[in-house]
Amino acid sequence: MTLKTLEISGFKSFAKKSVLNFNTPISSIVGPNGSGKSNVAEAFRFVLGEQSIKSLRGKRGEDMIFNGGKQLARGNRASVKVVFDNSDRRFTGRMSGGGVEKEQVQHDEQKERGEPQKTAVLDFGQFDEITLERVVHRDSSNEYFINGSQVRLKDIVELLAQASIGSSGHHIISQGEADRVLTASILERREMIEDALGLNVFQYKKIESLKKLEKTKENMKQVESLLRELAPHVKFLKKQVEKIEKATELRTTLTDKFLFYFKNEEHRLTKEKEKIESDESGPKEKLIAIDRQIKNLEATLSKEDAETHSQTEIKKITGDLEQLRQQKNNLLREAGKLEGEKSYLERERDKKEREADRADDVLVPLSTFKEWSKEIEEKIDAVIADFISKKISTDELLKSLKNLRLEFGAFVSTQSKTEAKKAELSALNLEISKLQETRKNFELQVVELEEREEMFNKNLLHLKETIDSNKDQKIAAERDMLKLMTEKNSLQNDLSHIMIRRDHYESDQTMLERDIAEAAALIGHEILQFRKEEVAQAVSIPLREEQMEVRRDLERMKIKLEEVGISNMSDVLKEYKDAEERDSFLRREVTDLESSSTSLRSLISDLENTIDLKFKDGISHINEKFHSFFSAMFGGGKAGLIIVKEQKRKKKGDIDDEITLASDGTVQAEIEEQIKEGIDINVELPHKKTKGLMMLSGGERALTSIALLFAMSQVNPPPFIILDETDAALDEANSRKYGDMIETLASYSQLILITHNRETMSRAGVIYGITMSGEGSSQMLSIAFEEASKVAK
Repeated sequence: MTLKTLEISGFKSFAKKSVLNFNTPISSIVGPNGSGKSNVAEAFRFVLGEQSIKSLRGKRGEDMIFNGGKQLARGNRASVKVVFDNSDRRFTGRMSGGGVEKEQVQHDEQKERGEPQKTAVLDFGQFDEITLERVVHRDSSNEYFINGSQVRLKDIVELLAQASIGSSGHHIISQGEADRVLTASILERREMIEDALGLNVFQYKKIESLKKLEKTKENMKQVESLLRELAPHVKFLKKQVEKIEKATELRTTLTDKFLFYFKNEEHRLTKEKEKIESDESGPKEKLIAIDRQIKNLEATLSKEDAETHSQTEIKKITGDLEQLRQQKNNLLREAGKLEGEKSYLERERDKKEREADRADDVLVPLSTFKEWSKEIEEKIDAVIADFISKKISTDELLKSLKNLRLEFGAFVSTQSKTEAKKAELSALNLEISKLQETRKNFELQVVELEEREEMFNKNLLHLKETIDSNKDQKIAAERDMLKLMTEKNSLQNDLSHIMIRRDHYESDQTMLERDIAEAAALIGHEILQFRKEEVAQAVSIPLREEQMEVRRDLERMKIKLEEVGISNMSDVLKEYKDAEERDSFLRREVTDLESSSTSLRSLISDLENTIDLKFKDGISHINEKFHSFFSAMFGGGKAGLIIVKEQKRKKKGDIDDEITLASDGTVQAEIEEQIKEGIDINVELPHKKTKGLMMLSGGERALTSIALLFAMSQVNPPPFIILDETDAALDEANSRKYGDMIETLASYSQLILITHNRETMSRAGVIYGITMSGEGSSQMLSIAFEEASKVAK
């Protein structure tokens, strides 16, 4: 790769476009002081990305733009363009910089729209020439271009690093830069040599890797912080899900048991109803027949002229007995109704008690209330104290007092709710007690009626015996009447017991319907499917006591299910799933970041090892060339670079210092920092005992610095080297030696010499002359070597 042309337009003193063609290994730029020769070197720095305006001898970006002359207006922009020959494909790879990335986005959008696609990514392996251009405007804004495509400064730096070119360094050397390699610190000198050895690419990768590693650490902290914030919520949701799973399992078991209970209970009640109707039909038919016979006997007895005392007594006892049985039946029926109502109220009371037990609000003793009030007062005092001491703002004070007021209100509300629930339970218990008392009175009345019934039966039995003693037809009729009445009485007793069974059946049927409604509300309407299932004929009819025991088990299971207390199960499950997925994602992110961090550390270590190996190998090669050039310059002697270690020391008190104690127990005044390696220069002049750079004269320092810079350039030769009056301090003899070294150096790199030295000019193939016109702008002309030789002689 060679340097082909440099085009300057509006840059500093070059008002008009000027083009320098570099067709020979050595090109020389000459001219009087103030003509603008050094502006050519600065144009190279500018186009190669130099960001220090001070090093370009300016204060602002607009100082790089031609500021006008006598007849020339000042410009609004300045541009410098440099062209490289890339026939050897030294510049390779694909560019994906800022401007190119923008074009790539446009390329993707065109592809989505089905439009013809334009190539947006630059492949330098396809170009025989590489053109770099930089433009600065009056507002100090800059633009960068590679082969006409706008890119970022970063893209320029990365591209030039491939060819060991930078905006400044070993390939652009002024007189001051030459001496700087001697006056620099050992660490600064190491950086210069790393630049000359082409290690900037590795250093750049190392810096980028360190930035990525730091960013990875920050991302890990953020992800770990998110994990810590998410963990309690996930833990809470997990417990809720466990409750839901338990409730779901309990709901399934409860559903199966409900179905089993409802199916058996409905089967039992159906059979009970059929049996009641069957048992009731026979006595009713017999009663109808007996009433018919009694009417016939009454008709027979009514034919007699007078009724005997026995007949009158039988009628009276029969009427009283009938009325008594009616009263007893009514009492039994009312007792059955009361039993059903009492069962319903007991179930409501149990339900209220369960709700009271599950409530979070509880009634606390007065002592607890006083302690709680004291705690609230202490919190208020603490908040006011924080406000007085300015630890919290006025908004935070008001917010804290509002929260404490809400907390007090919640406490008072809790006590009110608790008292209301207790009052409601007390009312239910009182109503149940009244029903029990009323039912007990009914039972006592029934017992009293049964005693009277027994007395009537005894009287009837006595009358029967009296009638049996009579032999006439009337007495026989009376005897039959008595027999029929006794049988009727027995049948009516049987019907009374059947009526009690019917009342129990109706009460159980009502209770079953209520249970079904509650189960449908708790489980869902799918519980009603038990009515679609046919009961097997072989299934035995369960006893009422067995069903009541099953019902008590169901009540206990309902209590457990209600205690779970989670209504929006689907929302909780979805939230837990989302939270668990986010937790898993964040954990994968941590794993990926840890893996990335490990890879970056490994890459940094590899880069450091590569830099160290290449650096030490480069030092060895530089020393060979340095010694050779130094010996040629001074006619002997020794010169070389040595790697030294620098121990930076800092004063005690730094935050990150590790404090150490002296033997007397006091803290040491200074603490050593990490040891870093730098470069020192060791020289020995021939025929002199002078050693070290401090003992060299001005001319000797100039020759030493030139020898070192030339040695650095030959180890990793850049495409071109600019020497800006580095020969100014040399005498005639040393100028010839300098010229010889230039010719040697030209076999590795193109040389651009800015000089006043005739000997140096004589080595150039083309000489560009720079003059200052009357308009205040630099003008350029060139002469061939033969003409330059005539001028030099």
